[in-house]
Amino acid sequence: MMKLQSAGIHHITAFAGNPQDNVDFYAGILGLRLVKKTVNFDAPHVYHLYFGNEEGSPGTVITFFPSAGSRRGQAGGGQVGITTYAVPAGALGFWEKRLQHYGVEAKTTERFGEQYLQFRDNEGMLLELVERSAGPDSKWSFNGVPADQAIKGFGGAVLHSVNPEATAAALTEALDLKQIAADKGFARFQAAGALGNLIDLRQEKMTRGEGGAGTVHHIAWRAKDSAQHVQWQEKIAKLGYRVTDILDRQYFHALYFREGGGILFEIATDPPGFARDEDPEALGGRLMLPEWYEPQRTEIEANLLPVAVRRIEGVER
Repeated sequence: MMKLQSAGIHHITAFAGNPQDNVDFYAGILGLRLVKKTVNFDAPHVYHLYFGNEEGSPGTVITFFPSAGSRRGQAGGGQVGITTYAVPAGALGFWEKRLQHYGVEAKTTERFGEQYLQFRDNEGMLLELVERSAGPDSKWSFNGVPADQAIKGFGGAVLHSVNPEATAAALTEALDLKQIAADKGFARFQAAGALGNLIDLRQEKMTRGEGGAGTVHHIAWRAKDSAQHVQWQEKIAKLGYRVTDILDRQYFHALYFREGGGILFEIATDPPGFARDEDPEALGGRLMLPEWYEPQRTEIEANLLPVAVRRIEGVER
């Protein structure tokens, strides 16, 4: 079997409800940059919003399909159970105060000797912050989040599986992650990169979750380029997984397979990135459509609720 190891998480994609509320939380409160405003290519009446560091680097981007009035999901097996963000060393105190300022309840927990600040987004999706020195700091600053305290990108994720042994096999055999530790009912796996590289798998079998707002749809892993992407497709197929064709997602190429614990995995290429159709300083400024949807732009825009990145005030106490 060919030797391929993913550098870690490329992006994580989730469902949300009202799109403006989604932007207010992730850009306004968490201080991430809205790097791309486009549509779900399979359902163009729904936004696809991307939030990350200043340029939307692989390992920093969370994406959403927000749809007003959509039902809440139920987190469980076959999903990412916790999305983990890395912040600079010494930044947790800033974030504890900031979340309190915005009325977001947070608690401190420990795993693998690290302190985590856990909280839920506006849809109930579980997030956590952890201090990590590895990986570049974000250069983005917005709405009271200075760059030296800003979210760097993913620290990793906690996976919830209906079959943890099968998920562990996918992580080690398909992605070539290394199991490096076990602690309090979790196994930890390490990828090759500096961000999005520590994946914790809950060892307890979980009841299957239900998709909907506040849940993760899929987790994507990094491929270096298009040539390596083809190698990934061949490797995944040889391991017996049902893998899709390679799809052009404009900002990366993608292929998908569902591992034995029920989690939808994607492998996505690092290039071409989000500046392929917008200047770097203008990322996320307007609705970007692939060329095959441009003739329908007027109709598509009429069916989407307007959204704007804006400064958010805290709650009075």
